[in-house]
Amino acid sequence: MDPWIEGAAGEISAHVERDIEALVAISSPSGDAGGAEECVALAAALAPPAAAVERVACSTPDHADDTILRLTGTGTRRLLLLGHLDTVVDHASHRPIERGDDRIVGSGAVDMKGGDALALGVLRELARRTADFSEVALLLVNDEEWRSAPFAHVERFAGWDACLCFEAGQRTTAGDEAVIVTRKAAATLRVTAAGRSAHSGAAPERGRNALVALAAAAQAVALANDPDGPDALTAVPTIMRSGEAFNVVPARGELHCDLRAKRAGAFDELRARIPEQIDGVVLASEYARRWPPMDAAERARPLLAAAEERLGRPIVGADRGGASDASHFAPAIPFTVDGLGPRGGAAHARDEYVLVSSLRPRVEVALAIVAAALSPR
Repeated sequence: MDPWIEGAAGEISAHVERDIEALVAISSPSGDAGGAEECVALAAALAPPAAAVERVACSTPDHADDTILRLTGTGTRRLLLLGHLDTVVDHASHRPIERGDDRIVGSGAVDMKGGDALALGVLRELARRTADFSEVALLLVNDEEWRSAPFAHVERFAGWDACLCFEAGQRTTAGDEAVIVTRKAAATLRVTAAGRSAHSGAAPERGRNALVALAAAAQAVALANDPDGPDALTAVPTIMRSGEAFNVVPARGELHCDLRAKRAGAFDELRARIPEQIDGVVLASEYARRWPPMDAAERARPLLAAAEERLGRPIVGADRGGASDASHFAPAIPFTVDGLGPRGGAAHARDEYVLVSSLRPRVEVALAIVAAALSPR
């Protein structure tokens, strides 16, 4: 193993559990400005003193500003580290840190405050190596879990040498450490229904039932689900709202569906299957959010090979179905690698956790890839 990786991994590992606990202790549901500001303040405190703190507008209106922690050096390489501070868990459901066996359990632990803690540790170590880069930036966004507008930051970092995203890590079935180089496209499809209200007891036939129409639309989406097909399409209705009173035919409503596929065009083909009208109820659909697919496998191959040489053990490029902001940067930055965070599980669930035993190995993997990204090729 490269001596710098070994030494820096020891430094980061000595603090990373504490940093994860501090970040998870803050409840920061997506869209909550107060929680976001607390997380930003903590991240700035954990950053190296030399890092300049810049606040930039979030992609989603009415959210707290995103944060860039930036180091400048005397070298030539430009490296972007990437993370998000928001979670899917609301304040009432937030679970603070608990420890059990090999696990740090808490809301957002693996998605992705564990990864944020690793990225901040890497930034601190890079502050000691300013001759190796021109600029290193850690971008922390506050709306990754529920973004309602186009991603705003690609143009600023287009053409940088590498983007490293610290979403959760994983292993191969053979037990080798893996990083993410391929992701599915993702979209949230919103279907609205416009019908007509009527008394549900006296004259239901005069109404046009939006709830029933949305149920049919949800069934049409669910029938398109084909994870074993050529596009590996998953199509899952997730939220439906309709009706205002128990004795009134519901006139309006909306349906949300989560879509993932290898090819973004599969979403448009599914959307075309939803009828424009069902029993007099008008249906309209739109994408509430949409991510492109990420396929950086070939471009990342030389970077991973160089990182393996420094690490002294395999680093495997893998795929994942979940969306990530790395997908937005992959077309604009030559080397984009995701999944550099710690391993864990139960993301978006009450028992979300990070594996303590994964922290040191994942820090070593991240440092090896950083060292390879900063080396001239």
